[in-house]
Amino acid sequence: MSKRLTPSMTALQCFEAAARHLSFTRAAQELHLTQSAVSKQVAQLEDMLRHHLFQRVRRRLQLTPAGSLYLAEVNKILTQIDMSSRYILSYGGETEVLRVATQPTFGARWLIPALKGFGKQYPNIHLEIRNELEPFDLTQSRADVAFFFGQGTWPGATCIELFGEEVVTVCAPDLLASTPLACAEDLATTVLLQCTSRPEAWHDWFLAQGLHSAGSYHGPRFDTFYMCIHAAIAGCGIALVPRYLVAEELADGKLVVPVAHPMPSQGAHFLAYPEHAAEVPKIRHFVDWILARAHPQTA
Repeated sequence: MSKRLTPSMTALQCFEAAARHLSFTRAAQELHLTQSAVSKQVAQLEDMLRHHLFQRVRRRLQLTPAGSLYLAEVNKILTQIDMSSRYILSYGGETEVLRVATQPTFGARWLIPALKGFGKQYPNIHLEIRNELEPFDLTQSRADVAFFFGQGTWPGATCIELFGEEVVTVCAPDLLASTPLACAEDLATTVLLQCTSRPEAWHDWFLAQGLHSAGSYHGPRFDTFYMCIHAAIAGCGIALVPRYLVAEELADGKLVVPVAHPMPSQGAHFLAYPEHAAEVPKIRHFVDWILARAHPQTA
């Protein structure tokens, strides 16, 4: 195996601080080193990389193009080390970290309210929740449990159905007042707000009404339902979203249903965890808690 090109952590920290301040003096003050020590570390780094990272222009320090590229990579490395170190710090005594991955809007609208009381019931389980938009390998990722919408299949994982959903059309009341919409055909001439994760949603909705709209794929596209919902509230167009995500907005009148043709989604919300982790206590407690909130009638 060839020798790794691995700069010291001190060299990376000196370079990052000098690049951030554009000053060896201020970097030295921050790192509690001498200016000559910082300069020496950066010089050794430049020798290793065979590129100048800084240049002086009118007696001012500036990053070279190579220095700018390297700074972006070094920031990633230092951030990851910081996150990993803080992650290990969270393990202490009997405390365990449970890493949860969720889609953003589902996490904000359903998961977080469902977690009320979990910390009091299980004070030794520390939840670490992050958003995930792209598919990932659950067995290889830094996640113990994941929530997803789909057909309930995930290689190497146990998937438990939580609930299905139906989608409804929603828009701002002002939009409906200025553009009367009496039937599904009328929506074909309006601005349709699209969600990237459900590219076929409007096409399927029109098809369920026995209609074909050439514009069903056209309209502003958003990464999350959260942005779709707020675009609808702002009057940007009509959104097609799961009803449970807009229950509050419909109740307080921020959104209305312009055409009442709800449609069941072709999929459901699932909780997943690696097959080999079924008996891990922190996962078992979490799964039981979530299932009791998703199916209160059977809890």
